[in-house]
Amino acid sequence: MADPTDIYHWHRLDGRITTSGQPTEAQLAALAALGVRCVINLAPHEGRFTLPGEADKVRALGMEYLNIPVDFAAPTEADFTAFAAAMQRLEGELVHVHCAANYRVSAFLARYRRDVLGLPEAEARAHLAGIWSPNPVWAAFIDRRP
Repeated sequence: MADPTDIYHWHRLDGRITTSGQPTEAQLAALAALGVRCVINLAPHEGRFTLPGEADKVRALGMEYLNIPVDFAAPTEADFTAFAAAMQRLEGELVHVHCAANYRVSAFLARYRRDVLGLPEAEARAHLAGIWSPNPVWAAFIDRRP
């Protein structure tokens, strides 16, 4: 099956990680058909860019659902630690990570790829540049080191 590139800010990082902004219910079904085993949502469940009942919809499609509700104005180290633990637990599985617009996700994955997977800085951040230019809060979050 082809990648569902109609999802807002869709991006495939590698053979196991895909990212995007908020998918619709039909797009979640396309992710399941693609073989995604787990959907990780880094956005809070409330707000205008959410899918009501997303957790139940994802589970009904046979995928695991995790929500790490990251405050866009104040991402924390606890948020990143929870994300890194989830990604390590899901190693070897096809995982889709999303938030409202792929901003939180691209920042978290830049750090994860650099700090956990050990990729060079430029490679770890490559996908980020194609999605957005982080504001000062997010630039500082990305620049933090363990």
